[in-house]
Amino acid sequence: MATGLRYRIFSVTGCAGFTAFAVWFANLQFVQRAFSQVPYFGRPAPVVLANGDLGFAITTTVLVMLGAMWPVFKPQPRRILDTLLLTQKRVFLSMVGLAALGYFNYSYRLPRSTLIIATVMLLLWLPAWTAAIRQRPTTRSRAIIVGDDPTAMEAILESTDLPILGYVSPPPSYEVSRRMSMGAPEISDGGAIETELDQLSCLGGLSRLDEVFIKHNIDTALLAFSNADRAEFFGALDACYDHGVTAVAHRGHADNVLTTGFAGSDLVEVDLEPWDWQDYVAKRAFDITFAAIGLFVLSPAVVAISVAVKIDSPGPVLYSQQRTAEFGDTFTVYKFRSMIPEAEAETGAKLSEEDDGDYDPRVTRTGRLLRQTHLDEIPQLWSILIGDMSVVGPRPERPELDSDMESGTDKWRSRWFVKPGLTGLAQINEATGYNPEEKLRYDMEYIRRQSFWFDLKIVIRQIWIVLSDVTKTATGADEEQ
Repeated sequence: MATGLRYRIFSVTGCAGFTAFAVWFANLQFVQRAFSQVPYFGRPAPVVLANGDLGFAITTTVLVMLGAMWPVFKPQPRRILDTLLLTQKRVFLSMVGLAALGYFNYSYRLPRSTLIIATVMLLLWLPAWTAAIRQRPTTRSRAIIVGDDPTAMEAILESTDLPILGYVSPPPSYEVSRRMSMGAPEISDGGAIETELDQLSCLGGLSRLDEVFIKHNIDTALLAFSNADRAEFFGALDACYDHGVTAVAHRGHADNVLTTGFAGSDLVEVDLEPWDWQDYVAKRAFDITFAAIGLFVLSPAVVAISVAVKIDSPGPVLYSQQRTAEFGDTFTVYKFRSMIPEAEAETGAKLSEEDDGDYDPRVTRTGRLLRQTHLDEIPQLWSILIGDMSVVGPRPERPELDSDMESGTDKWRSRWFVKPGLTGLAQINEATGYNPEEKLRYDMEYIRRQSFWFDLKIVIRQIWIVLSDVTKTATGADEEQ
Protein backbone atom coordinates (compact mmCIF):
# COMPACT_ATOMS: atom_id res chain seq x y z
CA MET A 1 0.00 0.00 0.00
CA ALA A 2 1.51 3.30 -1.10
CA THR A 3 1.33 6.04 1.52
CA GLY A 4 2.07 9.74 1.90
CA LEU A 5 4.25 11.36 -0.76
CA ARG A 6 4.81 8.02 -2.44
CA TYR A 7 1.08 7.54 -2.92
CA ARG A 8 0.68 11.04 -4.35
CA ILE A 9 3.45 10.39 -6.87
CA PHE A 10 1.98 7.03 -7.89
CA SER A 11 -1.55 8.35 -8.20
CA VAL A 12 -0.67 11.54 -10.12
CA THR A 13 1.77 9.90 -12.53
CA GLY A 14 -0.54 6.93 -13.03
CA CYS A 15 -3.50 9.18 -13.77
CA ALA A 16 -1.49 11.30 -16.20
CA GLY A 17 0.02 8.26 -17.91
CA PHE A 18 -3.25 6.36 -18.30
CA THR A 19 -5.02 9.47 -19.57
CA ALA A 20 -2.35 10.27 -22.15
CA PHE A 21 -2.29 6.68 -23.38
CA ALA A 22 -6.10 6.49 -23.54
CA VAL A 23 -6.34 9.61 -25.74
CA TRP A 24 -3.47 8.44 -27.94
CA PHE A 25 -4.91 4.95 -28.33
CA ALA A 26 -8.42 6.25 -29.00
CA ASN A 27 -6.99 8.41 -31.81
CA LEU A 28 -5.46 5.48 -33.70
CA GLN A 29 -6.92 5.01 -37.13
CA PHE A 30 -7.93 1.36 -36.70
CA VAL A 31 -9.63 2.17 -33.37
CA GLN A 32 -11.57 5.00 -34.99
CA ARG A 33 -12.62 2.74 -37.84
CA ALA A 34 -13.79 0.04 -35.44
CA PHE A 35 -15.77 2.62 -33.45
CA SER A 36 -17.41 3.90 -36.63
CA GLN A 37 -18.94 0.44 -37.12
CA VAL A 38 -20.90 0.63 -33.84
CA PRO A 39 -24.57 1.02 -34.93
CA TYR A 40 -25.67 2.95 -31.85
CA PHE A 41 -23.54 5.96 -32.73
CA GLY A 42 -24.86 6.26 -36.29
CA ARG A 43 -21.67 5.04 -37.98
CA PRO A 44 -19.75 8.34 -37.65
CA ALA A 45 -16.87 8.99 -39.99
CA PRO A 46 -13.45 8.21 -38.45
CA VAL A 47 -11.76 11.32 -37.04
CA VAL A 48 -8.01 11.15 -36.52
CA LEU A 49 -6.16 14.14 -35.06
CA ALA A 50 -2.88 15.31 -36.56
CA ASN A 51 0.27 15.14 -34.43
CA GLY A 52 0.13 18.78 -33.35
CA ASP A 53 -3.56 18.68 -32.53
CA LEU A 54 -3.13 15.34 -30.80
CA GLY A 55 -0.38 16.69 -28.54
CA PHE A 56 -2.55 19.66 -27.61
CA ALA A 57 -5.53 17.37 -26.96
CA ILE A 58 -3.49 15.03 -24.77
CA THR A 59 -2.04 17.91 -22.72
CA THR A 60 -5.44 19.53 -22.19
CA THR A 61 -7.11 16.24 -21.29
CA VAL A 62 -4.39 15.34 -18.78
CA LEU A 63 -4.66 18.76 -17.07
CA VAL A 64 -8.45 18.54 -16.83
CA MET A 65 -8.25 14.98 -15.52
CA LEU A 66 -5.64 15.87 -12.88
CA GLY A 67 -7.81 18.75 -11.67
CA ALA A 68 -10.92 16.59 -11.42
CA MET A 69 -9.09 13.71 -9.72
CA TRP A 70 -7.44 15.88 -7.06
CA PRO A 71 -9.56 14.51 -4.15
CA VAL A 72 -8.48 10.99 -5.10
CA PHE A 73 -4.83 11.96 -4.78
CA LYS A 74 -5.19 12.68 -1.07
CA PRO A 75 -3.47 9.89 0.89
CA GLN A 76 -6.49 9.12 3.05
CA PRO A 77 -7.40 5.55 4.04
CA ARG A 78 -10.62 4.44 2.34
CA ARG A 79 -12.41 1.20 1.73
CA ILE A 80 -11.60 -0.21 -1.71
CA LEU A 81 -15.24 0.07 -2.79
CA ASP A 82 -15.31 3.76 -1.81
CA THR A 83 -12.10 4.30 -3.77
CA LEU A 84 -13.57 2.69 -6.88
CA LEU A 85 -16.79 4.73 -6.73
CA LEU A 86 -15.01 8.02 -6.03
CA THR A 87 -12.60 7.48 -8.93
CA GLN A 88 -15.43 6.64 -11.33
CA LYS A 89 -17.35 9.77 -10.31
CA ARG A 90 -14.28 11.91 -10.93
CA VAL A 91 -13.68 10.36 -14.35
CA PHE A 92 -17.26 11.17 -15.34
CA LEU A 93 -16.85 14.72 -14.00
CA SER A 94 -13.67 15.29 -15.99
CA MET A 95 -15.19 13.96 -19.21
CA VAL A 96 -18.24 16.20 -18.80
CA GLY A 97 -15.82 19.09 -18.32
CA LEU A 98 -13.92 18.13 -21.47
CA ALA A 99 -17.15 17.93 -23.46
CA ALA A 100 -18.19 21.38 -22.20
CA LEU A 101 -14.73 22.77 -22.93
CA GLY A 102 -14.90 21.47 -26.47
CA TYR A 103 -18.38 22.97 -26.90
CA PHE A 104 -17.37 26.48 -25.82
CA ASN A 105 -13.86 26.47 -27.29
CA TYR A 106 -13.81 25.19 -30.83
CA SER A 107 -9.97 25.23 -30.99
CA TYR A 108 -10.12 22.38 -28.50
CA ARG A 109 -12.76 19.99 -29.70
CA LEU A 110 -11.83 16.44 -28.84
CA PRO A 111 -13.67 14.24 -31.36
CA ARG A 112 -16.72 12.58 -29.84
CA SER A 113 -15.42 9.15 -30.73
CA THR A 114 -12.08 9.82 -29.03
CA LEU A 115 -13.80 11.19 -25.93
CA ILE A 116 -16.12 8.18 -25.62
CA ILE A 117 -13.39 5.59 -26.16
CA ALA A 118 -11.03 7.33 -23.71
CA THR A 119 -13.80 7.58 -21.11
CA VAL A 120 -14.54 3.86 -21.28
CA MET A 121 -10.86 3.01 -20.95
CA LEU A 122 -10.31 5.34 -18.00
CA LEU A 123 -13.43 4.08 -16.22
CA LEU A 124 -11.81 0.65 -16.23
CA TRP A 125 -8.17 1.54 -15.64
CA LEU A 126 -8.11 4.39 -13.14
CA PRO A 127 -10.37 2.81 -10.48
CA ALA A 128 -8.31 -0.39 -10.68
CA TRP A 129 -5.09 1.59 -10.38
CA THR A 130 -6.17 3.70 -7.39
CA ALA A 131 -7.51 0.61 -5.64
CA ALA A 132 -4.30 -1.32 -6.32
CA ILE A 133 -1.99 1.29 -4.83
CA ARG A 134 -4.30 1.60 -1.79
CA GLN A 135 -4.54 -2.15 -1.24
CA ARG A 136 -4.09 -3.12 2.35
CA PRO A 137 -0.98 -5.07 3.37
CA THR A 138 -1.24 -8.82 3.77
CA THR A 139 0.23 -8.63 7.26
CA ARG A 140 -1.00 -6.06 9.73
CA SER A 141 1.79 -3.88 11.00
CA ARG A 142 0.20 -0.62 12.23
CA ALA A 143 -2.27 -1.24 15.03
CA ILE A 144 -3.56 0.91 17.89
CA ILE A 145 -5.70 0.29 20.95
CA VAL A 146 -8.89 2.34 21.21
CA GLY A 147 -10.91 2.30 24.41
CA ASP A 148 -12.07 3.80 27.68
CA ASP A 149 -11.43 0.88 30.04
CA PRO A 150 -7.84 0.67 31.38
CA THR A 151 -8.20 -2.93 32.51
CA ALA A 152 -9.62 -4.00 29.15
CA MET A 153 -6.82 -2.16 27.35
CA GLU A 154 -4.20 -4.05 29.35
CA ALA A 155 -6.01 -7.34 28.74
CA ILE A 156 -6.31 -6.82 25.00
CA LEU A 157 -2.65 -5.81 24.81
CA GLU A 158 -1.70 -9.11 26.42
CA SER A 159 -3.98 -11.05 24.02
CA THR A 160 -2.45 -9.82 20.77
CA ASP A 161 0.90 -10.32 19.10
CA LEU A 162 0.40 -7.37 16.74
CA PRO A 163 2.90 -4.52 17.03
CA ILE A 164 0.99 -1.71 18.79
CA LEU A 165 1.82 1.88 17.81
CA GLY A 166 -0.03 3.51 20.71
CA TYR A 167 -3.47 4.00 22.19
CA VAL A 168 -6.40 6.41 21.87
CA SER A 169 -8.45 7.12 24.99
CA PRO A 170 -10.49 9.85 26.68
CA PRO A 171 -8.20 12.59 28.03
CA PRO A 172 -7.05 13.84 30.45
CA SER A 173 -8.30 11.99 33.53
CA TYR A 174 -7.55 8.68 31.89
CA GLU A 175 -4.15 8.18 33.53
CA VAL A 176 -5.58 8.75 37.01
CA SER A 177 -8.56 6.45 36.47
CA ARG A 178 -6.35 3.82 34.85
CA ARG A 179 -4.04 3.58 37.84
CA MET A 180 -6.92 3.66 40.31
CA SER A 181 -8.82 0.91 38.50
CA MET A 182 -5.74 -1.25 38.19
CA GLY A 183 -4.55 -0.55 41.71
CA ALA A 184 -0.98 0.08 40.57
CA PRO A 185 1.26 -0.59 43.61
CA GLU A 186 3.60 2.05 44.94
CA ILE A 187 7.37 1.53 44.97
CA SER A 188 9.89 2.82 47.47
CA ASP A 189 10.73 6.10 45.72
CA GLY A 190 7.07 7.16 45.58
CA GLY A 191 6.42 6.11 41.98
CA ALA A 192 4.36 3.24 40.63
CA ILE A 193 5.28 0.03 38.87
CA GLU A 194 5.20 0.61 35.14
CA THR A 195 2.87 -1.64 33.14
CA GLU A 196 3.14 -2.73 29.52
CA LEU A 197 0.55 -0.11 28.56
CA ASP A 198 2.69 2.65 30.10
CA GLN A 199 5.32 1.99 27.44
CA LEU A 200 2.91 3.03 24.69
CA SER A 201 2.24 6.59 23.56
CA CYS A 202 -1.17 8.22 23.92
CA LEU A 203 -1.99 9.36 20.39
CA GLY A 204 -4.99 11.47 21.36
CA GLY A 205 -8.57 11.36 22.57
CA LEU A 206 -11.53 9.56 21.00
CA SER A 207 -12.60 12.76 19.23
CA ARG A 208 -9.34 12.65 17.23
CA LEU A 209 -9.64 9.03 16.15
CA ASP A 210 -10.17 9.88 12.47
CA GLU A 211 -7.10 12.12 12.53
CA VAL A 212 -5.02 9.38 14.18
CA PHE A 213 -6.05 6.83 11.53
CA ILE A 214 -4.94 9.15 8.73
CA LYS A 215 -1.79 10.55 10.34
CA HIS A 216 -0.36 7.17 11.36
CA ASN A 217 -1.80 5.11 8.47
CA ILE A 218 -3.46 2.66 10.88
CA ASP A 219 -4.78 -0.62 9.48
CA THR A 220 -6.05 -2.31 12.69
CA ALA A 221 -7.85 -0.95 15.76
CA LEU A 222 -8.15 -3.07 18.91
CA LEU A 223 -11.27 -1.94 20.77
CA ALA A 224 -11.16 -2.04 24.56
CA PHE A 225 -14.34 -0.43 25.90
CA SER A 226 -16.07 -1.17 29.17
CA ASN A 227 -19.38 -1.63 27.32
CA ALA A 228 -19.99 -2.67 23.72
CA ASP A 229 -23.44 -1.07 23.54
CA ARG A 230 -22.50 2.57 24.09
CA ALA A 231 -22.17 5.43 21.63
CA GLU A 232 -18.38 5.58 22.03
CA PHE A 233 -17.97 1.95 20.97
CA PHE A 234 -20.13 2.37 17.86
CA GLY A 235 -18.46 5.70 17.13
CA ALA A 236 -15.12 3.87 16.97
CA LEU A 237 -16.65 1.22 14.71
CA ASP A 238 -18.02 3.98 12.48
CA ALA A 239 -14.56 5.53 12.15
CA CYS A 240 -13.06 2.12 11.33
CA TYR A 241 -15.73 1.60 8.68
CA ASP A 242 -15.11 5.01 7.07
CA HIS A 243 -11.35 4.53 6.88
CA GLY A 244 -11.18 0.85 5.97
CA VAL A 245 -9.53 -0.09 9.26
CA THR A 246 -9.96 -3.62 10.62
CA ALA A 247 -11.77 -3.53 13.97
CA VAL A 248 -10.90 -6.18 16.57
CA ALA A 249 -12.85 -6.64 19.80
CA HIS A 250 -12.64 -8.94 22.79
CA ARG A 251 -14.41 -12.29 22.56
CA GLY A 252 -16.66 -11.17 25.45
CA HIS A 253 -18.22 -8.57 23.16
CA ALA A 254 -18.94 -11.04 20.35
CA ASP A 255 -22.65 -11.11 21.19
CA ASN A 256 -22.89 -7.35 20.64
CA VAL A 257 -21.22 -7.21 17.23
CA LEU A 258 -21.12 -9.12 13.97
CA THR A 259 -17.99 -11.25 13.82
CA THR A 260 -16.09 -12.46 10.79
CA GLY A 261 -13.38 -14.63 12.37
CA PHE A 262 -10.91 -14.95 15.21
CA ALA A 263 -7.96 -12.60 15.49
CA GLY A 264 -6.37 -14.35 18.44
CA SER A 265 -7.16 -16.57 21.36
CA ASP A 266 -9.39 -13.94 23.03
CA LEU A 267 -10.02 -11.56 20.11
CA VAL A 268 -12.50 -11.53 17.24
CA GLU A 269 -12.69 -9.39 14.10
CA VAL A 270 -15.78 -7.22 13.72
CA ASP A 271 -17.56 -7.61 10.39
CA LEU A 272 -18.03 -3.91 9.56
CA GLU A 273 -19.23 -4.62 6.04
CA PRO A 274 -21.36 -7.79 6.07
CA TRP A 275 -22.35 -7.32 2.43
CA ASP A 276 -20.25 -8.94 -0.26
CA TRP A 277 -19.09 -6.11 -2.53
CA GLN A 278 -20.89 -7.51 -5.60
CA ASP A 279 -24.13 -7.65 -3.62
CA TYR A 280 -23.43 -4.16 -2.31
CA VAL A 281 -23.15 -2.78 -5.85
CA ALA A 282 -26.27 -4.65 -6.96
CA LYS A 283 -28.15 -3.43 -3.87
CA ARG A 284 -27.20 0.20 -4.46
CA ALA A 285 -28.09 -0.02 -8.16
CA PHE A 286 -31.45 -1.52 -7.20
CA ASP A 287 -32.04 1.22 -4.61
CA ILE A 288 -31.41 3.98 -7.15
CA THR A 289 -33.56 2.32 -9.81
CA PHE A 290 -36.41 1.57 -7.41
CA ALA A 291 -36.44 5.08 -5.92
CA ALA A 292 -36.17 6.87 -9.28
CA ILE A 293 -38.95 4.83 -10.89
CA GLY A 294 -41.10 5.10 -7.76
CA LEU A 295 -40.83 8.89 -7.61
CA PHE A 296 -41.61 9.18 -11.33
CA VAL A 297 -44.60 6.82 -11.31
CA LEU A 298 -46.03 8.22 -8.08
CA SER A 299 -45.54 11.90 -8.97
CA PRO A 300 -49.30 12.40 -9.70
CA ALA A 301 -50.09 10.81 -6.32
CA VAL A 302 -47.59 13.16 -4.64
CA VAL A 303 -49.49 16.19 -5.97
CA ALA A 304 -52.88 14.78 -4.92
CA ILE A 305 -51.66 13.82 -1.44
CA SER A 306 -50.07 17.23 -0.91
CA VAL A 307 -53.39 18.94 -1.69
CA ALA A 308 -55.34 16.54 0.54
CA VAL A 309 -52.99 17.01 3.53
CA LYS A 310 -53.14 20.79 3.18
CA ILE A 311 -56.93 20.87 2.97
CA ASP A 312 -57.51 18.43 5.84
CA SER A 313 -55.62 20.36 8.53
CA PRO A 314 -53.38 23.41 8.87
CA GLY A 315 -49.65 22.89 8.86
CA PRO A 316 -46.91 21.74 6.49
CA VAL A 317 -47.42 19.00 3.91
CA LEU A 318 -44.22 17.21 4.93
CA TYR A 319 -42.67 16.72 8.31
CA SER A 320 -39.10 15.75 9.08
CA GLN A 321 -37.53 13.75 11.86
CA GLN A 322 -34.06 12.63 12.84
CA ARG A 323 -33.64 8.87 12.55
CA THR A 324 -30.81 6.56 13.52
CA ALA A 325 -28.54 5.38 10.70
CA GLU A 326 -25.54 3.05 10.54
CA PHE A 327 -23.34 2.93 13.66
CA GLY A 328 -25.62 5.32 15.55
CA ASP A 329 -25.30 8.25 13.14
CA THR A 330 -28.44 10.23 12.37
CA PHE A 331 -30.08 11.48 9.18
CA THR A 332 -33.22 13.43 8.30
CA VAL A 333 -36.20 11.47 7.03
CA TYR A 334 -39.28 13.01 5.41
CA LYS A 335 -42.87 11.75 5.36
CA PHE A 336 -46.25 13.17 4.46
CA ARG A 337 -47.71 14.66 7.62
CA SER A 338 -50.32 12.31 9.03
CA MET A 339 -50.82 13.90 12.45
CA ILE A 340 -52.08 17.23 13.69
CA PRO A 341 -49.42 19.98 13.99
CA GLU A 342 -47.35 19.85 17.19
CA ALA A 343 -48.70 16.35 17.89
CA GLU A 344 -45.88 15.62 20.32
CA ALA A 345 -45.78 18.99 22.06
CA GLU A 346 -47.29 17.56 25.25
CA THR A 347 -46.51 13.84 25.08
CA GLY A 348 -43.03 14.03 23.56
CA ALA A 349 -41.64 11.32 21.28
CA LYS A 350 -43.55 8.07 21.56
CA LEU A 351 -44.76 5.19 19.41
CA SER A 352 -48.14 5.66 17.77
CA GLU A 353 -50.95 3.61 19.31
CA GLU A 354 -51.81 2.52 15.75
CA ASP A 355 -48.63 0.44 15.75
CA ASP A 356 -50.23 -1.60 18.51
CA GLY A 357 -53.59 -1.84 16.75
CA ASP A 358 -55.27 0.93 18.77
CA TYR A 359 -56.74 4.31 17.83
CA ASP A 360 -54.42 7.35 17.89
CA PRO A 361 -56.37 10.64 18.23
CA ARG A 362 -53.40 12.62 16.94
CA VAL A 363 -53.76 11.12 13.45
CA THR A 364 -55.83 13.17 10.96
CA ARG A 365 -58.47 11.71 8.64
CA THR A 366 -56.17 12.02 5.63
CA GLY A 367 -53.27 10.78 7.71
CA ARG A 368 -55.16 7.64 8.70
CA LEU A 369 -55.83 6.90 5.03
CA LEU A 370 -52.19 7.52 4.16
CA ARG A 371 -51.02 5.19 6.91
CA GLN A 372 -53.41 2.43 5.94
CA THR A 373 -52.17 2.55 2.33
CA HIS A 374 -48.51 3.29 3.27
CA LEU A 375 -48.57 6.35 0.98
CA ASP A 376 -47.16 8.56 3.74
CA GLU A 377 -43.81 6.81 3.13
CA ILE A 378 -43.41 8.09 -0.48
CA PRO A 379 -41.02 10.98 0.42
CA GLN A 380 -38.59 8.42 1.84
CA LEU A 381 -37.84 7.39 -1.73
CA TRP A 382 -35.78 10.57 -1.86
CA SER A 383 -33.75 9.42 1.16
CA ILE A 384 -33.11 6.16 -0.69
CA LEU A 385 -32.07 7.99 -3.85
CA ILE A 386 -29.46 10.11 -2.06
CA GLY A 387 -28.12 7.12 -0.11
CA ASP A 388 -29.34 7.81 3.44
CA MET A 389 -31.58 4.72 3.35
CA SER A 390 -31.94 1.51 1.41
CA VAL A 391 -35.08 -0.13 0.09
CA VAL A 392 -34.58 -3.07 2.47
CA GLY A 393 -33.02 -2.95 5.91
CA PRO A 394 -33.85 -2.50 9.61
CA ARG A 395 -36.46 0.23 9.98
CA PRO A 396 -34.81 3.42 11.30
CA GLU A 397 -36.12 4.63 14.64
CA ARG A 398 -35.96 8.01 16.30
CA PRO A 399 -32.96 8.32 18.66
CA GLU A 400 -35.29 8.95 21.62
CA LEU A 401 -37.28 5.80 20.87
CA ASP A 402 -34.09 3.82 20.29
CA SER A 403 -33.15 4.51 23.91
CA ASP A 404 -36.53 3.23 25.11
CA MET A 405 -36.30 0.09 22.99
CA GLU A 406 -32.75 -0.61 24.19
CA SER A 407 -34.10 -0.92 27.71
CA GLY A 408 -36.51 -3.60 26.52
CA THR A 409 -33.93 -5.88 24.90
CA ASP A 410 -30.21 -6.57 24.86
CA LYS A 411 -28.06 -6.05 21.77
CA TRP A 412 -30.48 -3.54 20.20
CA ARG A 413 -27.60 -1.64 18.59
CA SER A 414 -26.48 -4.73 16.69
CA ARG A 415 -29.08 -3.78 14.06
CA TRP A 416 -27.00 -0.68 13.27
CA PHE A 417 -24.50 -2.66 11.19
CA VAL A 418 -26.44 -2.15 7.95
CA LYS A 419 -28.13 0.83 6.32
CA PRO A 420 -31.73 1.34 7.49
CA GLY A 421 -34.48 0.49 5.03
CA LEU A 422 -37.92 1.49 3.85
CA THR A 423 -39.06 -2.05 4.53
CA GLY A 424 -37.52 -5.15 6.04
CA LEU A 425 -38.04 -8.60 7.42
CA ALA A 426 -39.57 -7.17 10.60
CA GLN A 427 -42.02 -5.02 8.62
CA ILE A 428 -43.39 -7.80 6.44
CA ASN A 429 -43.88 -9.89 9.60
CA GLU A 430 -45.67 -6.97 11.33
CA ALA A 431 -43.13 -6.68 14.14
CA THR A 432 -43.19 -3.14 15.61
CA GLY A 433 -41.38 -1.22 18.31
CA TYR A 434 -44.03 -2.33 20.80
CA ASN A 435 -42.24 -5.67 20.83
CA PRO A 436 -38.54 -4.74 20.48
CA GLU A 437 -37.28 -8.28 21.14
CA GLU A 438 -39.31 -9.68 18.23
CA LYS A 439 -38.33 -6.76 15.99
CA LEU A 440 -34.65 -7.22 16.85
CA ARG A 441 -34.86 -10.96 16.17
CA TYR A 442 -36.16 -10.33 12.64
CA ASP A 443 -33.60 -7.57 12.02
CA MET A 444 -30.70 -9.77 13.09
CA GLU A 445 -32.02 -12.64 10.96
CA TYR A 446 -32.06 -10.26 7.97
CA ILE A 447 -28.48 -9.16 8.63
CA ARG A 448 -27.29 -12.78 8.77
CA ARG A 449 -29.21 -13.87 5.62
CA GLN A 450 -28.93 -10.67 3.62
CA SER A 451 -28.28 -10.87 -0.10
CA PHE A 452 -29.62 -9.17 -3.18
CA TRP A 453 -32.06 -12.01 -3.88
CA PHE A 454 -33.27 -12.04 -0.29
CA ASP A 455 -33.96 -8.31 -0.67
CA LEU A 456 -36.02 -8.97 -3.79
CA LYS A 457 -38.18 -11.49 -1.93
CA ILE A 458 -38.84 -8.98 0.84
CA VAL A 459 -39.68 -6.21 -1.65
CA ILE A 460 -42.12 -8.46 -3.54
CA ARG A 461 -43.76 -9.46 -0.25
CA GLN A 462 -44.02 -5.81 0.83
CA ILE A 463 -45.53 -4.72 -2.51
CA TRP A 464 -48.15 -7.46 -2.13
CA ILE A 465 -48.95 -6.23 1.40
CA VAL A 466 -49.28 -2.63 0.19
CA LEU A 467 -51.57 -3.62 -2.68
CA SER A 468 -53.69 -5.71 -0.30
CA ASP A 469 -53.99 -2.81 2.15
CA VAL A 470 -54.89 -0.39 -0.65
CA THR A 471 -57.57 -2.80 -1.88
CA LYS A 472 -59.01 -3.25 1.62
CA THR A 473 -59.09 0.50 2.17
CA ALA A 474 -60.70 1.17 -1.21
CA THR A 475 -63.40 -1.49 -0.69
CA GLY A 476 -64.01 -0.65 2.96
CA ALA A 477 -63.06 -4.14 4.11
CA ASP A 478 -61.38 -2.83 7.27
CA GLU A 479 -64.50 -0.93 8.34
CA GLU A 480 -66.69 -3.99 7.82
CA GLN A 481 -64.46 -6.01 10.08
